[in-house]
Amino acid sequence: MISEEPLTLDFEAPAKVLCLDDEESVLRSLTRVLRGSNLLATTFTDGQSALEALRQTPFEVIISDMRMPNMSGDEFLEKARAIAPNCQRILLTGYADLNATVNAVNKGGINAYLQKPWQNDQLIQTVKEAVEKYRLKQQNLQLLAKIEAQNNQLKELNTSLEALVDKRTKQIRQVLKQLEVAHEHEQRDHKATVEVLYNFINANPYLDAELAKKVAQTCRGIGKQLKLSNAILETVSMAGYLAQVGLLAMDPEVYKVSVNQLSDEKRKLFYTHPAIAQLMLMPAPHLSEVSEGIYHQFEKYNGNGIPKGLRGQNIPITAHILAVARDYQQHIHDSNLPKSARAEHALEMIKLYSGNFYHPKVVTALEQHLQNVKSNPSEQVGSMDIISSAELQPGMTLGLAIHSHKGIMLLPKGHVFSDKSIAKLQQLEAQRPTPFRIMVK
Repeated sequence: MISEEPLTLDFEAPAKVLCLDDEESVLRSLTRVLRGSNLLATTFTDGQSALEALRQTPFEVIISDMRMPNMSGDEFLEKARAIAPNCQRILLTGYADLNATVNAVNKGGINAYLQKPWQNDQLIQTVKEAVEKYRLKQQNLQLLAKIEAQNNQLKELNTSLEALVDKRTKQIRQVLKQLEVAHEHEQRDHKATVEVLYNFINANPYLDAELAKKVAQTCRGIGKQLKLSNAILETVSMAGYLAQVGLLAMDPEVYKVSVNQLSDEKRKLFYTHPAIAQLMLMPAPHLSEVSEGIYHQFEKYNGNGIPKGLRGQNIPITAHILAVARDYQQHIHDSNLPKSARAEHALEMIKLYSGNFYHPKVVTALEQHLQNVKSNPSEQVGSMDIISSAELQPGMTLGLAIHSHKGIMLLPKGHVFSDKSIAKLQQLEAQRPTPFRIMVK
């Protein structure tokens, strides 16, 4: 298939027309007619010179006589087609040249032909149509070239992002494996692993650990209204804390802005973070139910969600609760409304999609939980915070054991801080290259 590189043309400039005829009087006549319609004619009396010029100049239209010495019109147009396939070719022919005209159609691929003597209006109309066709083709080629370049850029971006995701996933899975070995005596203490991963989220400047904490609190509150067992309550709470953990393996370009601001490619990549989270949590088998809830968090009650398109009761209860709690808190976080109106608006948005995106019973449980919190603030579930040693207060409880940089335990999980232990920890911190980040409840 003959192809031609797109040309950068000034589409407001006069079109360039190559005119070939062995009679000077015919060429003068063509030049005069074309000039009067803002068409720039370049004339030649022999085919070889015209072909040389065609190799150097991007002509838009060729007008060639049929009967010429040395090189006939059909022969010239065949060669011109090979040099500039998109250039529009018009043949001037006489009544006796029917067979030659057919030959020019077959070999030269002419786009139009005019009989001598021509009518000026018909000539101009034919040339202008040929110019328009040529320029449309060039615009199309330019557009296709631009799209191809953009697609190549997206492919390169996608490849580099996938490589980065793979690298970071492996790194975090390795940390989890080391954590599992270090806490063999605490294999069933799910919270230890969750607290470490939540620490990672909190340390990331582009992830909102406070939002994750609120999602976890809401998950637990919904679970209580549904009268779930303590074990499932722990699971849904952990899923809330770690709903974003898969994003740790991604380039911040994918999640540091709102999903609505992402390109299609980046948005597709963003929604793979639950699958990445599942891979990351594989080394911690005791978190399998937490992992399952995170993996299915974008399923929809009506079956139109991702990644599996599960419907209704086939979606894990943890995922049902996480979806409602996540979106409720996200609506509050993203709202431009006055602070006093955000919670009510967020609840209305969730109720709007009850039975469609969300499980109706879970939506009802959210509403009941919010009513309880409003009437009795003490119902708000507790949470953990990550603070510096300077922020420690006597009576705070350590949520995760503190180790030295050599791995020696300095304080066990559950330690209740006193003035003495705070002072000692601050003294040890002064000898470290980096400060402690302390998880307290």
